[in-house]
Amino acid sequence: MDWIRNAIEQILPELVALRHDLHAHPELAFEEYRTAEVVAQWLQRWGIEVRTGIGKTGVVGTLRGEAGVGDIVGFRADMDALPIEEANDLPYRSRNPGKMHACGHDGHTTILLGAAAVLAQCRERVRGCVRFYFQPAEEGVSGARAMLAEGVLEEMPPKWVVALHGRPGLPAGCIALRAGAILASADTFDIWLKGRGGHAALPHLTDDPIVAGAYLIQALQTIASRESSALDPVVLSVTQFHAGNTYNVLPTVAHLTGTVRCLQEGTRGRVRERMAQMVEATAQSWHLRGEFEWHDGVPPLCNDRAVTEMVARVATEAFGAESVQWLEHPLMGAEDFAYFARAVPAAMFLLGLGDVADWHTACFDFNDDAIAPGVEMLVRLALQRT
Repeated sequence: MDWIRNAIEQILPELVALRHDLHAHPELAFEEYRTAEVVAQWLQRWGIEVRTGIGKTGVVGTLRGEAGVGDIVGFRADMDALPIEEANDLPYRSRNPGKMHACGHDGHTTILLGAAAVLAQCRERVRGCVRFYFQPAEEGVSGARAMLAEGVLEEMPPKWVVALHGRPGLPAGCIALRAGAILASADTFDIWLKGRGGHAALPHLTDDPIVAGAYLIQALQTIASRESSALDPVVLSVTQFHAGNTYNVLPTVAHLTGTVRCLQEGTRGRVRERMAQMVEATAQSWHLRGEFEWHDGVPPLCNDRAVTEMVARVATEAFGAESVQWLEHPLMGAEDFAYFARAVPAAMFLLGLGDVADWHTACFDFNDDAIAPGVEMLVRLALQRT
Protein backbone atom coordinates (compact mmCIF):
# COMPACT_ATOMS: atom_id res chain seq x y z
CA MET A 1 0.00 0.00 0.00
CA ASP A 2 2.51 2.59 -1.15
CA TRP A 3 -0.31 5.08 -1.60
CA ILE A 4 -0.75 5.19 2.20
CA ARG A 5 2.85 6.22 2.73
CA ASN A 6 2.61 8.75 -0.08
CA ALA A 7 -0.51 10.26 1.49
CA ILE A 8 1.19 10.43 4.90
CA GLU A 9 4.30 12.00 3.39
CA GLN A 10 2.17 14.76 1.87
CA ILE A 11 0.77 15.86 5.24
CA LEU A 12 3.69 14.89 7.50
CA PRO A 13 5.20 18.42 7.77
CA GLU A 14 1.81 19.70 8.83
CA LEU A 15 1.44 16.90 11.36
CA VAL A 16 4.83 17.68 12.90
CA ALA A 17 3.84 21.35 13.17
CA LEU A 18 0.54 20.30 14.72
CA ARG A 19 2.31 18.13 17.30
CA HIS A 20 4.64 20.98 18.20
CA ASP A 21 1.67 23.32 18.61
CA LEU A 22 -0.09 20.87 20.94
CA HIS A 23 3.14 20.39 22.87
CA ALA A 24 3.50 24.15 23.33
CA HIS A 25 -0.04 24.49 24.68
CA PRO A 26 -0.54 21.66 27.21
CA GLU A 27 -3.76 21.48 29.19
CA LEU A 28 -4.50 19.39 32.28
CA ALA A 29 -7.33 16.91 32.80
CA PHE A 30 -10.77 18.24 31.83
CA GLU A 31 -9.18 21.57 30.84
CA GLU A 32 -8.41 20.57 27.24
CA TYR A 33 -10.59 23.30 25.69
CA ARG A 34 -8.00 24.61 23.24
CA THR A 35 -6.84 21.11 22.35
CA ALA A 36 -10.43 19.98 21.75
CA GLU A 37 -11.01 23.00 19.51
CA VAL A 38 -7.89 22.20 17.47
CA VAL A 39 -9.03 18.58 17.14
CA ALA A 40 -12.55 19.54 16.08
CA GLN A 41 -11.32 22.05 13.51
CA TRP A 42 -8.95 19.49 11.98
CA LEU A 43 -11.69 16.86 11.70
CA GLN A 44 -14.15 19.34 10.21
CA ARG A 45 -11.55 20.42 7.68
CA TRP A 46 -11.49 16.85 6.35
CA GLY A 47 -15.28 16.54 6.25
CA ILE A 48 -15.57 14.29 9.30
CA GLU A 49 -18.66 14.51 11.50
CA VAL A 50 -17.77 15.99 14.87
CA ARG A 51 -19.29 16.00 18.34
CA THR A 52 -17.67 18.00 21.12
CA GLY A 53 -18.11 18.40 24.86
CA ILE A 54 -18.36 14.65 25.51
CA GLY A 55 -17.20 13.82 29.01
CA LYS A 56 -16.74 17.59 29.40
CA THR A 57 -13.91 18.14 26.90
CA GLY A 58 -13.87 14.98 24.76
CA VAL A 59 -14.33 14.94 20.98
CA VAL A 60 -15.69 12.17 18.76
CA GLY A 61 -15.34 12.12 14.99
CA THR A 62 -17.23 9.82 12.62
CA LEU A 63 -16.05 8.99 9.11
CA ARG A 64 -18.60 7.19 6.95
CA GLY A 65 -16.95 5.06 4.29
CA GLU A 66 -18.07 4.84 0.67
CA ALA A 67 -16.94 1.28 -0.12
CA GLY A 68 -20.15 -0.36 1.01
CA VAL A 69 -21.53 -1.90 4.16
CA GLY A 70 -18.97 -2.76 6.79
CA ASP A 71 -18.18 -2.77 10.47
CA ILE A 72 -17.90 0.20 12.78
CA VAL A 73 -14.37 0.35 14.19
CA GLY A 74 -12.81 2.83 16.58
CA PHE A 75 -9.55 4.43 17.61
CA ARG A 76 -8.83 6.34 20.80
CA ALA A 77 -6.24 8.99 21.66
CA ASP A 78 -5.76 10.90 24.90
CA MET A 79 -5.30 14.68 25.01
CA ASP A 80 -4.34 15.82 28.52
CA ALA A 81 -0.97 16.91 29.88
CA LEU A 82 0.72 16.58 33.28
CA PRO A 83 1.41 19.12 36.07
CA ILE A 84 5.17 19.15 35.41
CA GLU A 85 7.42 22.11 34.64
CA GLU A 86 9.16 21.37 31.33
CA ALA A 87 12.97 21.31 31.35
CA ASN A 88 13.47 20.96 27.59
CA ASP A 89 15.05 23.84 25.68
CA LEU A 90 12.88 23.56 22.59
CA PRO A 91 11.36 26.18 20.29
CA TYR A 92 8.02 24.57 21.00
CA ARG A 93 8.49 24.00 24.75
CA SER A 94 5.46 24.45 26.97
CA ARG A 95 4.14 27.99 27.19
CA ASN A 96 1.92 27.10 30.13
CA PRO A 97 3.91 27.23 33.40
CA GLY A 98 3.78 24.03 35.44
CA LYS A 99 2.20 22.02 32.63
CA MET A 100 3.74 19.86 29.93
CA HIS A 101 3.08 16.90 27.64
CA ALA A 102 5.31 14.53 29.58
CA CYS A 103 3.54 11.33 28.48
CA GLY A 104 3.23 11.84 24.73
CA HIS A 105 -0.46 12.62 24.47
CA ASP A 106 0.40 15.39 22.00
CA GLY A 107 1.87 12.66 19.78
CA HIS A 108 -1.08 10.31 20.28
CA THR A 109 -3.56 13.04 19.32
CA THR A 110 -1.51 14.05 16.29
CA ILE A 111 -1.24 10.48 15.03
CA LEU A 112 -4.98 9.91 15.27
CA LEU A 113 -5.66 13.21 13.50
CA GLY A 114 -3.23 12.16 10.78
CA ALA A 115 -5.01 8.84 10.36
CA ALA A 116 -8.36 10.64 10.14
CA ALA A 117 -7.00 12.90 7.39
CA VAL A 118 -5.61 10.02 5.31
CA LEU A 119 -8.80 7.98 5.67
CA ALA A 120 -10.92 11.00 4.74
CA GLN A 121 -8.95 11.26 1.51
CA CYS A 122 -9.70 7.64 0.61
CA ARG A 123 -13.34 7.27 1.66
CA GLU A 124 -13.94 5.15 -1.40
CA ARG A 125 -11.71 2.48 0.16
CA VAL A 126 -13.39 2.55 3.58
CA ARG A 127 -16.24 0.19 4.44
CA GLY A 128 -18.60 0.94 7.27
CA CYS A 129 -17.62 3.70 9.70
CA VAL A 130 -14.51 4.74 11.55
CA ARG A 131 -14.94 6.44 14.91
CA PHE A 132 -12.22 8.65 16.39
CA TYR A 133 -12.38 9.06 20.17
CA PHE A 134 -10.31 11.96 21.52
CA GLN A 135 -10.39 11.48 25.26
CA PRO A 136 -9.70 13.98 28.02
CA ALA A 137 -8.26 13.33 31.45
CA GLU A 138 -6.36 10.09 31.09
CA GLU A 139 -3.87 11.03 33.79
CA GLY A 140 -5.46 9.72 36.95
CA VAL A 141 -8.94 11.21 36.55
CA SER A 142 -10.48 8.77 34.05
CA GLY A 143 -11.86 10.73 31.17
CA ALA A 144 -12.51 7.36 29.54
CA ARG A 145 -15.13 6.59 32.15
CA ALA A 146 -16.65 10.05 31.65
CA MET A 147 -16.94 9.57 27.89
CA LEU A 148 -18.36 6.07 28.20
CA ALA A 149 -20.93 7.31 30.71
CA GLU A 150 -22.31 9.50 27.92
CA GLY A 151 -22.83 6.47 25.69
CA VAL A 152 -20.15 6.97 23.04
CA LEU A 153 -19.88 3.21 22.54
CA GLU A 154 -23.60 2.41 22.76
CA GLU A 155 -24.73 4.96 20.17
CA MET A 156 -22.64 3.32 17.44
CA PRO A 157 -21.22 0.07 18.89
CA PRO A 158 -17.78 -0.60 17.38
CA LYS A 159 -16.56 -4.08 16.48
CA TRP A 160 -13.29 -3.17 18.15
CA VAL A 161 -11.32 -0.20 19.44
CA VAL A 162 -7.54 0.22 19.21
CA ALA A 163 -5.23 2.69 20.93
CA LEU A 164 -1.49 3.25 20.87
CA HIS A 165 0.97 4.60 23.40
CA GLY A 166 4.46 5.85 22.70
CA ARG A 167 7.20 3.77 24.35
CA PRO A 168 10.63 5.26 25.20
CA GLY A 169 13.50 2.87 24.64
CA LEU A 170 11.72 0.84 21.96
CA PRO A 171 13.27 1.54 18.52
CA ALA A 172 11.38 4.25 16.67
CA GLY A 173 8.62 2.77 14.55
CA CYS A 174 8.69 -0.64 16.20
CA ILE A 175 5.52 -2.13 17.67
CA ALA A 176 5.27 -3.96 21.00
CA LEU A 177 2.13 -5.71 22.18
CA ARG A 178 0.71 -8.46 24.32
CA ALA A 179 -2.56 -10.37 24.45
CA GLY A 180 -4.28 -10.43 27.83
CA ALA A 181 -3.09 -8.21 30.68
CA ILE A 182 -0.69 -5.60 29.36
CA LEU A 183 -1.03 -2.87 32.00
CA ALA A 184 -1.92 -2.94 35.68
CA SER A 185 -4.68 -1.45 37.76
CA ALA A 186 -3.89 1.77 39.63
CA ASP A 187 -5.59 2.39 42.97
CA THR A 188 -4.62 4.85 45.69
CA PHE A 189 -4.99 4.92 49.45
CA ASP A 190 -4.89 7.18 52.49
CA ILE A 191 -3.99 6.03 56.00
CA TRP A 192 -4.25 8.05 59.21
CA LEU A 193 -2.72 6.97 62.51
CA LYS A 194 -4.05 9.14 65.33
CA GLY A 195 -2.69 9.12 68.84
CA ARG A 196 -1.60 11.21 71.80
CA GLY A 197 1.21 13.60 71.03
CA GLY A 198 3.57 15.24 73.45
CA HIS A 199 7.11 16.26 74.28
CA ALA A 200 9.74 14.36 72.31
CA ALA A 201 11.81 13.99 75.47
CA LEU A 202 8.98 12.05 77.10
CA PRO A 203 7.91 9.50 74.46
CA HIS A 204 6.63 7.10 77.13
CA LEU A 205 3.85 9.57 77.86
CA THR A 206 2.71 9.64 74.22
CA ASP A 207 1.25 7.30 71.63
CA ASP A 208 3.71 7.94 68.81
CA PRO A 209 2.17 7.69 65.31
CA ILE A 210 5.56 8.16 63.60
CA VAL A 211 7.09 4.94 64.95
CA ALA A 212 3.81 3.12 64.24
CA GLY A 213 3.78 4.53 60.71
CA ALA A 214 7.35 3.37 60.07
CA TYR A 215 6.42 -0.09 61.31
CA LEU A 216 3.29 -0.12 59.15
CA ILE A 217 5.21 0.80 55.99
CA GLN A 218 7.44 -2.22 56.41
CA ALA A 219 4.50 -4.48 57.25
CA LEU A 220 2.61 -3.38 54.13
CA GLN A 221 5.52 -4.45 51.94
CA THR A 222 5.01 -8.06 53.04
CA ILE A 223 1.69 -8.12 51.17
CA ALA A 224 3.68 -8.08 47.94
CA SER A 225 6.80 -9.91 49.09
CA ARG A 226 5.31 -12.62 51.32
CA GLU A 227 1.59 -12.88 50.67
CA SER A 228 1.46 -12.67 46.87
CA SER A 229 2.68 -15.18 44.35
CA ALA A 230 5.63 -14.11 42.27
CA LEU A 231 3.46 -15.09 39.28
CA ASP A 232 0.75 -12.59 40.33
CA PRO A 233 2.63 -9.27 40.60
CA VAL A 234 1.65 -6.65 43.15
CA VAL A 235 3.28 -3.24 43.58
CA LEU A 236 2.44 -1.45 46.84
CA SER A 237 4.21 1.87 47.28
CA VAL A 238 3.85 4.32 50.14
CA THR A 239 4.64 7.63 48.46
CA GLN A 240 3.96 10.18 51.22
CA PHE A 241 4.45 10.23 55.01
CA HIS A 242 3.43 13.44 56.75
CA ALA A 243 3.68 13.91 60.50
CA GLY A 244 4.68 16.72 62.82
CA ASN A 245 6.04 20.18 62.19
CA THR A 246 8.83 20.81 64.68
CA TYR A 247 11.90 19.18 66.28
CA ASN A 248 10.82 18.45 69.81
CA VAL A 249 7.14 17.52 69.59
CA LEU A 250 5.71 14.11 68.81
CA PRO A 251 2.59 14.71 66.67
CA THR A 252 -0.90 13.40 67.19
CA VAL A 253 -1.43 12.32 63.57
CA ALA A 254 0.59 10.61 60.85
CA HIS A 255 -0.79 10.54 57.32
CA LEU A 256 0.42 8.03 54.73
CA THR A 257 -0.60 7.81 51.09
CA GLY A 258 0.38 5.64 48.17
CA THR A 259 -0.56 3.50 45.23
CA VAL A 260 -1.29 -0.18 44.55
CA ARG A 261 -0.83 -1.90 41.18
CA CYS A 262 -2.23 -5.34 40.33
CA LEU A 263 -2.90 -7.42 37.23
CA GLN A 264 -5.87 -9.42 38.53
CA GLU A 265 -9.20 -8.13 39.84
CA GLY A 266 -9.26 -10.73 42.61
CA THR A 267 -5.82 -9.62 43.74
CA ARG A 268 -7.00 -6.01 44.03
CA GLY A 269 -9.70 -7.07 46.46
CA ARG A 270 -7.37 -9.24 48.52
CA VAL A 271 -4.74 -6.51 48.83
CA ARG A 272 -7.35 -3.98 49.88
CA GLU A 273 -8.66 -6.30 52.60
CA ARG A 274 -5.18 -7.11 53.96
CA MET A 275 -4.19 -3.43 54.03
CA ALA A 276 -7.26 -2.58 56.09
CA GLN A 277 -6.46 -5.41 58.50
CA MET A 278 -2.84 -4.30 58.89
CA VAL A 279 -3.80 -0.68 59.55
CA GLU A 280 -6.25 -1.75 62.24
CA ALA A 281 -3.82 -4.21 63.83
CA THR A 282 -0.96 -1.70 63.84
CA ALA A 283 -3.14 1.00 65.35
CA GLN A 284 -4.26 -1.31 68.14
CA SER A 285 -0.72 -2.48 68.84
CA TRP A 286 0.46 1.10 69.33
CA HIS A 287 -2.65 2.34 71.19
CA LEU A 288 -3.66 4.48 68.22
CA ARG A 289 -6.76 4.96 66.14
CA GLY A 290 -6.34 3.93 62.51
CA GLU A 291 -8.32 5.07 59.50
CA PHE A 292 -7.97 3.54 56.05
CA GLU A 293 -9.44 4.79 52.77
CA TRP A 294 -9.06 2.97 49.44
CA HIS A 295 -9.76 4.89 46.24
CA ASP A 296 -10.61 2.76 43.22
CA GLY A 297 -8.62 3.80 40.18
CA VAL A 298 -8.45 2.22 36.75
CA PRO A 299 -8.73 -1.55 36.35
CA PRO A 300 -6.08 -3.70 34.64
CA LEU A 301 -5.92 -3.24 30.87
CA CYS A 302 -6.51 -6.60 29.15
CA ASN A 303 -6.02 -6.78 25.40
CA ASP A 304 -8.47 -8.91 23.45
CA ARG A 305 -6.53 -11.75 21.82
CA ALA A 306 -8.19 -11.55 18.40
CA VAL A 307 -7.75 -7.78 18.17
CA THR A 308 -4.15 -8.05 19.36
CA GLU A 309 -3.36 -10.67 16.73
CA MET A 310 -4.93 -8.43 14.08
CA VAL A 311 -2.68 -5.55 15.16
CA ALA A 312 0.36 -7.84 15.05
CA ARG A 313 -0.55 -9.07 11.57
CA VAL A 314 -0.98 -5.54 10.25
CA ALA A 315 2.29 -4.40 11.81
CA THR A 316 4.14 -7.35 10.32
CA GLU A 317 2.71 -6.65 6.87
CA ALA A 318 3.62 -2.97 7.15
CA PHE A 319 7.05 -3.04 8.76
CA GLY A 320 8.24 -6.66 8.78
CA ALA A 321 8.34 -9.29 11.50
CA GLU A 322 11.57 -7.87 12.92
CA SER A 323 9.72 -4.70 13.89
CA VAL A 324 7.09 -6.49 15.99
CA GLN A 325 7.90 -7.46 19.57
CA TRP A 326 5.73 -9.63 21.80
CA LEU A 327 6.00 -8.56 25.43
CA GLU A 328 6.75 -11.48 27.73
CA HIS A 329 5.46 -9.68 30.79
CA PRO A 330 2.89 -6.94 31.42
CA LEU A 331 3.93 -3.46 32.51
CA MET A 332 2.90 -2.20 35.94
CA GLY A 333 1.88 1.20 34.65
CA ALA A 334 -1.82 1.89 34.12
CA GLU A 335 -4.08 3.35 31.44
CA ASP A 336 -7.77 4.18 31.58
CA PHE A 337 -8.22 2.78 28.08
CA ALA A 338 -8.96 -0.24 30.27
CA TYR A 339 -12.55 1.02 30.48
CA PHE A 340 -12.89 0.81 26.69
CA ALA A 341 -11.41 -2.69 26.82
CA ARG A 342 -13.99 -3.73 29.40
CA ALA A 343 -16.84 -2.56 27.19
CA VAL A 344 -15.79 -3.84 23.73
CA PRO A 345 -13.01 -5.98 22.22
CA ALA A 346 -9.97 -3.73 22.31
CA ALA A 347 -6.20 -3.62 22.24
CA MET A 348 -3.47 -1.13 22.99
CA PHE A 349 -0.07 -1.42 21.34
CA LEU A 350 3.17 0.35 22.17
CA LEU A 351 4.81 2.47 19.48
CA GLY A 352 8.58 2.83 19.67
CA LEU A 353 9.93 6.34 20.31
CA GLY A 354 13.61 5.46 20.29
CA ASP A 355 16.13 7.07 22.63
CA VAL A 356 14.02 9.69 24.41
CA ALA A 357 13.60 10.55 28.09
CA ASP A 358 11.22 8.41 30.09
CA TRP A 359 7.52 9.07 30.62
CA HIS A 360 6.47 11.61 33.25
CA THR A 361 9.84 13.36 33.37
CA ALA A 362 10.54 17.03 32.72
CA CYS A 363 12.75 16.15 29.72
CA PHE A 364 10.34 13.88 27.84
CA ASP A 365 9.48 14.80 24.25
CA PHE A 366 7.57 12.65 21.78
CA ASN A 367 9.76 11.62 18.84
CA ASP A 368 8.43 13.08 15.58
CA ASP A 369 9.91 10.10 13.71
CA ALA A 370 7.18 7.94 15.25
CA ILE A 371 4.32 9.96 13.75
CA ALA A 372 4.38 8.45 10.26
CA PRO A 373 4.51 4.77 11.35
CA GLY A 374 1.82 5.46 13.93
CA VAL A 375 -0.48 6.98 11.32
CA GLU A 376 0.22 4.12 8.92
CA MET A 377 -0.69 1.53 11.55
CA LEU A 378 -4.05 3.13 12.27
CA VAL A 379 -4.91 3.62 8.60
CA ARG A 380 -4.06 0.02 7.75
CA LEU A 381 -6.12 -1.22 10.68
CA ALA A 382 -9.11 0.86 9.58
CA LEU A 383 -8.94 -0.66 6.10
CA GLN A 384 -9.02 -4.26 7.37
CA ARG A 385 -11.68 -6.31 5.63
CA THR A 386 -12.13 -8.75 8.52
